[in-house]
Amino acid sequence: MTRPAAARTPATPVTVRVFTQRFSATPRGARLARRLAIHQLDAWGIPHGTGVSDAAALIVAELAANAVTHGRVPGRDFELRLLLDAVGLRIDVSDTRGEVRPPAPGRLEPAPPLADSGRGLRLVEALADCWDVVDRVPPPGKTVRAQLLFMREPLTRKGFDSTVPSDDATAVRYHEQNQPH
Repeated sequence: MTRPAAARTPATPVTVRVFTQRFSATPRGARLARRLAIHQLDAWGIPHGTGVSDAAALIVAELAANAVTHGRVPGRDFELRLLLDAVGLRIDVSDTRGEVRPPAPGRLEPAPPLADSGRGLRLVEALADCWDVVDRVPPPGKTVRAQLLFMREPLTRKGFDSTVPSDDATAVRYHEQNQPH
């Protein structure tokens, strides 16, 4: 006698999209990073002018400006990485200056009222569901990471899973295996 086959539900495929690009650590490179991020999101189905597109554009602009201003090492580029999956959009901006780190999330000091700068990470903190500063893989440097979540439950402001790999192929496999069910 044979056993009946177990009922299987087809696995819902998870599409993970990754965009990675290096830019010169100049104001022009920072502008180009923002423009290419918006263009890439539009190509992925997140149209210009939507809340996610606008928030991502501001986050990329601020993080790229910080990489150019505070993380610049002469002769070294900064890197923008976008990772889009069913959960949300992760924005990573990496530079090669690991010894200069911004304050941790939740520990930002208010900018003086008449100061010309000092508000960028406050914008990131206000727009992103979570953000953090992690060591760049591969070293040297740091990565400032922000995430916009599409699914608000059960993921809240818990932060990032630090085990998520940095290389694109491994990150895609990781996200396929670790999606909330």
